[in-house]
Amino acid sequence: MAYSTWKSLPSGEKVFTPLQGEHTLFAIFAFGSCGSFSGETGATVKCDGGGMTAISIQFGYPFRLYQIPFGMPNCEDESEARTLYLVGDFSAPAEFFVTLGVFSFLYAMAALVLYLRFHSLYTENTKLPFTDFCVTVCFAFFWLVAAAAWGKGLSDVKAATRPSALIAAMAVCQADGVLCNAGTTPAMGLANISVLFGFLNFLLWAGNCWFVLRETPWLRPPAPRDRIQATPIPVQGYQYP
Repeated sequence: MAYSTWKSLPSGEKVFTPLQGEHTLFAIFAFGSCGSFSGETGATVKCDGGGMTAISIQFGYPFRLYQIPFGMPNCEDESEARTLYLVGDFSAPAEFFVTLGVFSFLYAMAALVLYLRFHSLYTENTKLPFTDFCVTVCFAFFWLVAAAAWGKGLSDVKAATRPSALIAAMAVCQADGVLCNAGTTPAMGLANISVLFGFLNFLLWAGNCWFVLRETPWLRPPAPRDRIQATPIPVQGYQYP
């Protein structure tokens, strides 16, 4: 529900309908770009007098990095690589962000059906506009919280997955004669877009609060009453023209 508009029904009646299409699309873009994100980071390890080992790590939603293993080569005795894990769990803000996007999409679709198919019920029942206003305010607030939380979580994900953090976590890179260099740098463009759409969703829902508020009993103008034409009451002894 973004900015309001008026749609004409087949009967010719014009009904109030917020632009649900914008909310639906922006919600899809928000949770889609976050939920479908996947990235890759890596590093290279060159032992003294030995070959070079490339380390490649895949990560993505829901960003439980502590569950993602990678192999650290052993340059001393050339034994099997030691298994290490990335650091951090950023699933809470990411899952909250995606869940809010899904619920926003479902509510926007349901509200559109209510406005178009059951407009008379919406206008006659004073509780529905008030409930709609309260839900719209809640969604605006939750989008602000979710976008801010996921923005902070994404910053932490970037810090935990950059190649320099990976090199610092490997003890073999601190040994003499071992050369470690950065490998693949994660491309976080899609994740950045999800944060942007999170704040855009907040602006849409916050801006729509005014238009939904106008449909509540607080600001809705009173319905015009039908004028009743008065009929003259016959009075005894009075001659009507």
